[in-house]
Amino acid sequence: MPGDPELAVQEPDRRSPGTMEDKRNIQIIEWEHLDKKKFYVFGVAMTMMIRVSVYPFTLIRTRLQVQKGKSLYHGTFDAFVKILRADGVAGLYRGFLVNTFTLISGQCYVTTYELTRKFVADYSQSNTVKSLVAGGSASLVAQSITVPIDVVSQHLMMQRKGEKMGRFQVRGNLEGQGVIAFGQTKDIIRQILRADGLRGFYRGYVASLLTYIPNSAVWWPFYHFYAAVAPVPSGVPSHCLSSHLWAPGCSHCLHPHQSHGCHQNPCAG
Repeated sequence: MPGDPELAVQEPDRRSPGTMEDKRNIQIIEWEHLDKKKFYVFGVAMTMMIRVSVYPFTLIRTRLQVQKGKSLYHGTFDAFVKILRADGVAGLYRGFLVNTFTLISGQCYVTTYELTRKFVADYSQSNTVKSLVAGGSASLVAQSITVPIDVVSQHLMMQRKGEKMGRFQVRGNLEGQGVIAFGQTKDIIRQILRADGLRGFYRGYVASLLTYIPNSAVWWPFYHFYAAVAPVPSGVPSHCLSSHLWAPGCSHCLHPHQSHGCHQNPCAG
């Protein structure tokens, strides 16, 4: 009889070619399934909004770490007030325009990750192998872009009226207008080149690689393992849990990199 469960015939599993699913039938979004236009536009927009809100505290943290003892600031709030009084809001955003270029590394991270997974899939169907190789490669690319930008940006963060804080001091006006800000960037780049050559832009590069490559290479396989064994939260579509569109501690992804920022597009394609 129609509707009789004993007579019901189970439909064969018709999964689209190239779509991987784990033990709980959670679809894993691969590169070819992404809506690239939405991914890049919304990814950059979301990261920029987050960056604008947290950048002043990044600048304050950097100055607190560099200062000798408590010679200038006695804490986060004290630094915030003093910078605001001395330089205005612009003082809290020194180096911001340069720092925004690290958004590129976040997009390069995810692009490298997805394309590397696709390439490795020709040699291995193991999610662990694909995720490990792709994660490490993505961090290598992201940090190669991020480190030089961070070096210049951090030197700009150290610029203030009065006492010198960093190795380099911008010559001339420190009022913070856009044109002058880019003039400061050129000045800092010239000083780094004179003092250290091209290697000066990659100070801390090896340390960054040793930090982010293992982190990323190990994190992604564990992510897939977790996706396979963890229960799906009620009310959350399974395909939205499996997207690769966010990165582990990506320093500027929210990147490694970048660091880098975590982008997640809930529904790709």
